[in-house]
Amino acid sequence: MTAVAAAFPLLNDFQRGFPLVARPFAEIGRRCGMPEQAVLDELRRLAGEGVVSRVGVVFAANAVGAGTLAAMQLAPAEIDEVAAAVSEQPEVNHNYEREHAYNLWFVVTAPNRAEVSAALRRIERLSGHEALSLPLIEEYHIDLGFDLASGGAPRAPRRPQAAAALGAAERRLLAAVEHGFELVPEPFEALAREAGMPAAQVIATLGRWLAEGLARRVGVVLRHRALGYSANAMAVWDVPDLFVSGIGARLARRPEVTLCYRRERNAPRWPYNLFCMIHGRERREVERQIGAIGREEQLSDAPHQVLFSRRAFKQRGARYGGGKQRG
Repeated sequence: MTAVAAAFPLLNDFQRGFPLVARPFAEIGRRCGMPEQAVLDELRRLAGEGVVSRVGVVFAANAVGAGTLAAMQLAPAEIDEVAAAVSEQPEVNHNYEREHAYNLWFVVTAPNRAEVSAALRRIERLSGHEALSLPLIEEYHIDLGFDLASGGAPRAPRRPQAAAALGAAERRLLAAVEHGFELVPEPFEALAREAGMPAAQVIATLGRWLAEGLARRVGVVLRHRALGYSANAMAVWDVPDLFVSGIGARLARRPEVTLCYRRERNAPRWPYNLFCMIHGRERREVERQIGAIGREEQLSDAPHQVLFSRRAFKQRGARYGGGKQRG
């Protein structure tokens, strides 16, 4: 953690608010008291060590495409083989083993719902197992930022966002940015070449996407496990539909909750509709926090489950526009 501590300002202060200027890493260096090349070298090192997933855009859920959370119930001896097959699918951006009868959980994203459905059917054919699909209904806090000082997720204003109708040029830019910015002095020039538009237009479009809520943030995207946050749990409750939005909004304000949203039930196999994630260093502390949520939010009597993560098989940004991962 010593090397990470030395890079604290880069990792903590620029998860959002990435400078939308021609030479953004020079501007970051000016604010941190570092030469531009030192900023680039440090980010490359942290990416190589798996601490930084990418520097780029985090899009609002379902704002530029479609997606679903899916789960499979596998025998222990099958998990490695099936997880590898699932992770190979280009539409899968997250893939985890969790402690539950449904023990493989993955996220599928694509430009539209038809392609999400097609990807799920392909995964089912390849694996020989049925996938439980749980589409998002309502988000309360989905940011993927991580405050390294407090261990919680930074709270930002949430704007409900319907799917955007992007033109051809914006679709090309979307595909170009999905794998992250190149760690070069002028990353927007590289994006401009991929998208077929001037660099100034790239910068202006990213700023507009932020202002309109299509982009949740632009900045450094971290891998929390590499930072020591390995006691991570997905807590789920079966809450009456009449009350779920109010409870979800309250949970989203709690600093220990890093993600919170409502998903479709898939009864009778999966009756739960309220989901939240807590990322922690110690399992006992995460269990204590979930217990406090149950008591303080009047959820103790609601049917619920807590699914701790065991292994992460895949973690990268979503692909809504067909972008290919660099490297």
